[in-house]
Amino acid sequence: MTLADVAERLRTAYVRGAVPPLRDVLASTDADSAYAVQTINTRFWEAAGRHIVGRKAGLTAKAVQAQLGVDQPDFGVLFADMEVADGGRLDPARALQPKAEAEIAFVLGADLPEADTTPEQVAAAVKTVHAAIEIVDSRIADWKITFADTVADNGSSAFFVLGEGKPLDGLDLEGAAMTMTFDGAVVSTGIGAAALGNPLNAAAWLAQTLAARGEPLKAGDILLAGALGPMVALTPGNTVHATIAGIGEVGFTYGKD
Repeated sequence: MTLADVAERLRTAYVRGAVPPLRDVLASTDADSAYAVQTINTRFWEAAGRHIVGRKAGLTAKAVQAQLGVDQPDFGVLFADMEVADGGRLDPARALQPKAEAEIAFVLGADLPEADTTPEQVAAAVKTVHAAIEIVDSRIADWKITFADTVADNGSSAFFVLGEGKPLDGLDLEGAAMTMTFDGAVVSTGIGAAALGNPLNAAAWLAQTLAARGEPLKAGDILLAGALGPMVALTPGNTVHATIAGIGEVGFTYGKD
């Protein structure tokens, strides 16, 4: 089976349902092949008319890296049709086995073209900071993923919600406390430092990695900097709300109109 065949297997899963892990083709830590599969599908979807609006960082928590046997984060592509309006609805028919996690997001006001980009350079390039919810999903059955599985599967990405933006100046990203609720009940808590010590560190890693690949971040890009607390499985009907201290609030309903 070729990497193009693996890419097609994942695309089919969006329509027909989750597929078994990809271990018959991809070794669990084979980052090069996994990103090659991700790129094949990214180009396929771009040719089909989807528009890239940014990137997401995943595996930014050391505990999750240890669980998957890796020592680095991963990334996925954000397309315009993945955004859910703040306060809006996500139809459960569009997801397979989704989970929600609260994050800090950035929108860039300047390009980040250098492979040695620092967190300070990221901070200077940030236009706005947002409370965000990422709805992750896996096309791999029962979330039985390795590092290669999730990378090939576009970082297990699905949808995202952005709250209102504000300038970075004066914000305590590292110490920002997060609370996420489902239907008013607290289901996840965390702090900004969960994302590689500071969400700006995660954004710098993204900038470095993508610049080295010849795909540098651009002004206007949306960056999801990684989960601040545990992800939680969604059930149809859930009303999801996240508050990140000093940054803002964001929410959506997982249900039909």
